[in-house]
Amino acid sequence: MAKIHDTADVSKDAKLGKNVSIWHHAQVRENAKIGDNCIIGKNVYIDHDVVIGSNVKIQNNALIYHGSKIEDGVFIGPNVCLTNDKEPRAITKDGKLKTSNEWSVGKTTIRKGASIGASSVVLPDVTIGQFAMIGAGSVVTKNVPDYGLVYGNPAELMGYVCACGAKIAKAEEKGSNLILHCPKCNEKITIQKIK
Repeated sequence: MAKIHDTADVSKDAKLGKNVSIWHHAQVRENAKIGDNCIIGKNVYIDHDVVIGSNVKIQNNALIYHGSKIEDGVFIGPNVCLTNDKEPRAITKDGKLKTSNEWSVGKTTIRKGASIGASSVVLPDVTIGQFAMIGAGSVVTKNVPDYGLVYGNPAELMGYVCACGAKIAKAEEKGSNLILHCPKCNEKITIQKIK
């Protein structure tokens, strides 16, 4: 059963998994789907039709807009914004207020186990790979590889991280793959090189 704070605004048409916690003043829109064991922090906004997997933590003031898909085990830091409007305008060329039919929704996908640092912005049509890590305050404008470590504005690939979170200093090239060795947990990870 979900634990929903009295001040949260959760649509009756949202689908919540088991053991979901939704805190103060969060809003979950219609047809949003949230998996088991998720924590939705204070003032979080989850737009209509957003899909969130299980064991996800979304911290205070994050904004998850329509078009976002978040897989299992993702961490979303405070004040993160997953955007969806590729050509943002309030009005048409004629000065009329735009309607929902007059703009195209960009898709954003956050793969299993990825972490998005505080106050980061992810632009539409971006996929963040599994167990990737986005540094705080980054603006992510292009796809991030599995286990990639990116930060900056615009965010650039600065290295790799293990699923345990440790930074991996060196990547060994082997054909079209990279072999990553974690110094903390000794995990050996094989990923495809970025083209």
